[in-house]
Amino acid sequence: MQIAISSEGNELNARLDPRFGRCRWFLVVDLNDMSFEAFTNESAALGGGAGIQAAQFVASKGVDAVITGWCGPNAAQALNAAGIKLYADQSGKVSDLIDQYKSGRMTAAVEANAPLHAGTGSRGMGGGRGMGGGRGMGGGRGLGGGRGMGRGGQGAT
Repeated sequence: MQIAISSEGNELNARLDPRFGRCRWFLVVDLNDMSFEAFTNESAALGGGAGIQAAQFVASKGVDAVITGWCGPNAAQALNAAGIKLYADQSGKVSDLIDQYKSGRMTAAVEANAPLHAGTGSRGMGGGRGMGGGRGMGGGRGLGGGRGMGRGGQGAT
């Protein structure tokens, strides 16, 4: 049996990364012999669809379960469709979470525990007003190195 864990690092003593779709690493652990592989989450930088891509990635690794902190509805649906159990709302050290899972002290989630697009930061309530005091007084000397290779037109005769 294999599980995937969203992680802040690439070792079993790392802390869980609470973001499923935008975590830094996925640790895929074989519970039979505790061997594991660490994968960088290539989906983390996507503008949208990171959760779905992350779910497809862990499904491609043949995992039976995912342990994470927060999981949005699209990712949860993709995991469910792949037959992967979701153990969300977790925190702590990866190795401790593996022990909890193996001892049966975790309960599978029945639905997502994060809103749609939660990891993108696009719904913040920031009050920034962009009132910088720059004066645009660069020290360039206008000594451009342009080569002037344009096509000139016919001159007047």
